[in-house]
Amino acid sequence: MSESINDAVAGAPASSRSSSSHSAGVAGGGSGGAAVVVGDATHARRQLGIGRQGIAVFFENKLAVLGLCLVVALILFSFVGPLIYHTDQVHTDLAHAYLAPGELGHPLGTDSVGYDQLGRLMLGGQTSLIVGLCAGLLATAFGTLWGAAAGFIGGWVDAVMMRLVDALMSIPALFLFMLIATIITPTVPLLVLVISAFAWLNPARMVRGDSIALRSREFILAMKGMGGSPGRAVRTHIVRNSIGTVIVNATFQVADAVLYVAYLSFLGLGVPPPAANWGGMLSSGLSEVYSGNWWLILPPGIAIIVLVLAFNFVGDGLRDAFEVRLRKR
Repeated sequence: MSESINDAVAGAPASSRSSSSHSAGVAGGGSGGAAVVVGDATHARRQLGIGRQGIAVFFENKLAVLGLCLVVALILFSFVGPLIYHTDQVHTDLAHAYLAPGELGHPLGTDSVGYDQLGRLMLGGQTSLIVGLCAGLLATAFGTLWGAAAGFIGGWVDAVMMRLVDALMSIPALFLFMLIATIITPTVPLLVLVISAFAWLNPARMVRGDSIALRSREFILAMKGMGGSPGRAVRTHIVRNSIGTVIVNATFQVADAVLYVAYLSFLGLGVPPPAANWGGMLSSGLSEVYSGNWWLILPPGIAIIVLVLAFNFVGDGLRDAFEVRLRKR
């Protein structure tokens, strides 16, 4: 019986045999494709699980959640508040100067020229947040690209790029800010550029370390072997795999930028009136504290402390969350 079956198979037309082989190949290819799809789906589920774990770790950190709530609250206070609480922050009103909190409908009182302190605090928050966020993000973006390129290229290029970073870090940034502010009238765009011009140094050093560790990984070597350009490797692999370091550092950069704005404004080198910022409010109210006008200095001082602490709390929470992701990868 088996011999007759073998003879039948052997005597079958070549087209039938090739057809059978093709069908088997298709079936095999289909199973291979299915395996790839299943593997991709498993990897996607794993990445989703890691992401959820990172989010859970962040929200388990009570200080991080508090910091996030405070940042959102201060943003709403500064940008939505003036739309609800209308005040005149352009024209002075000396007849209503130095009003104590609660007098004549001023919850936080008025300053030396009659400006409502609560409205002033809102406008000051806008300047501090805009400069802080823009300078922090700009510095982080530039520093990330600089450090990623230096670490990936290596050799003498890395040495030259990082020696420039070391040289700039040796210059007292605050002194240079003061020098520039005395030469040029400060504006919001100028403050952003000046602060970000030195704030990018720290993220550059941090991302360079990640770049050096990543450039010897298999996927980077494979990309080099296939003729991939260094620019594409930096953009699509180095920066992408350093995103945890980048995001965490960005929160600290924003906090540092807010402090720099406060320093300059406190020294009288911030955005000139009638524009407001918290450091300028501190500077103008400092001389009035001895007269008992405590409301001129306490609200902006508390606002600066709360905002800086909030961004640092968020940064700590993000660092813990990304550490979980790195351990699971």
